[in-house]
Amino acid sequence: MSSEINHKSDPDPLQIYQIRIRGQLDAGWTDWFEGMTISQEDNGFALLTGPVIDQSALHGLLKKIRDLGMPLLSVNRVGSEHENASDVNQQQRMTFRKGICL
Repeated sequence: MSSEINHKSDPDPLQIYQIRIRGQLDAGWTDWFEGMTISQEDNGFALLTGPVIDQSALHGLLKKIRDLGMPLLSVNRVGSEHENASDVNQQQRMTFRKGICL
């Protein structure tokens, strides 16, 4: 039996999430947030974007945000590792308009 993952038959590809928080984080927090890309928005918000392996990992990221005392503004699934970049960009525009605000 092979231990390699066949991504074509893998039923649960990594999901790409965007997590928006109120406050500023510099790129030095990337490792703490498990490799998520951190970008600053002009409105004083920070946007964390990247793959999340499962719901447990997502809850772990949200717990870290809570522990920092930073207000959570939204969590959006914007695609998966198997979608091409144009599909993800289109999905990002759609979810930004109808984002899940917490």
